[in-house]
Amino acid sequence: MLEVSHLSKSFGGLRAVDNVSLSVPAGSICALIGPNGAGKTTCFALISGFHTPDSGQVRFLGQDISGEKPFRIARAGMVRTFQIVQSFAGQTVRENIAVGAHLHIANRTEALAKAEEVAAAVGLADRLDMDAADLTVAGRKRLEVARALATDPKLLLLDEVMAGLNPSEIRDVIPVIRAIRERGVTILLIEHVMQAVMELGEHAWVLNQGRLIAEGAPRKLAGDPAVIEAYFGQGMAKRLAKEHSNA
Repeated sequence: MLEVSHLSKSFGGLRAVDNVSLSVPAGSICALIGPNGAGKTTCFALISGFHTPDSGQVRFLGQDISGEKPFRIARAGMVRTFQIVQSFAGQTVRENIAVGAHLHIANRTEALAKAEEVAAAVGLADRLDMDAADLTVAGRKRLEVARALATDPKLLLLDEVMAGLNPSEIRDVIPVIRAIRERGVTILLIEHVMQAVMELGEHAWVLNQGRLIAEGAPRKLAGDPAVIEAYFGQGMAKRLAKEHSNA
C-alpha cells in the first residue's frame, strides 16, 4: 500500500531523515520507533506531504505522491494525526469530528451523522455534545483519531496517540486501534509506548539520527543490541548481556 524509497530531508546542516526505505502492506499495523529526535515525525511529514523530500520517493496505492500537497494526499486516502492535539475552539466534539468528514461529505447533516458513527468507534459517543476544549488528554487523543478516521482513510498515520496517557488509558486505546484496522484501515504508527508497539505492531522499523538501524517483529527488536544502544546509550547492550550471563 505504501512504498517509501530512499527518502532524505535536511534542515540546514541537520540531516533529519537519511535514506529511509520502508513498505507498509495493506491491512497491517506497523510501527516506526526510535529515541527522541530520531526523525520519526519528520518522516511522517514527508510521507504525508507536510514537507517536501530532498530526495527519494513516496508511493501510495501505486501512485507517486512525493511532494504532493497534504490535502490531495488526504483525498487519496492517507491521513495523519499530530502529537499536539488542537481542537477547533468553541465547537463540540461532534462538530470537530465533522470537520474531517467534510473532506468527502459536503452536506452538513450527513457530516454530523458521520461524526456520530466515528465517535462511537473511538469511544466518544457519550461526549458528542461536549465542548472539545473540555476533553481530558485521553479524550483529546481520541478526538484527533476520530477526525482523521472521519475522512474514511485507507491508511492512517498515528503520531504518538498514547503519549501522556496513563497505563489504564493506554490499555483502553489499544483495542480501539485494533478495531480501526478491522474496519479495513491500514495503520502506521509512531509510538514511544512499547507496550502498545508490542501488542499492536506486526512489523516495526527503528530510526536513530535519521537512519534506519533495524527492522522486524517488535518483540525481536527489543533484544537487538543496536536498538538497545540507540535508546539507552553506547555500551548498554554489552552491560545487559553481562548482567544476564551472571544472573
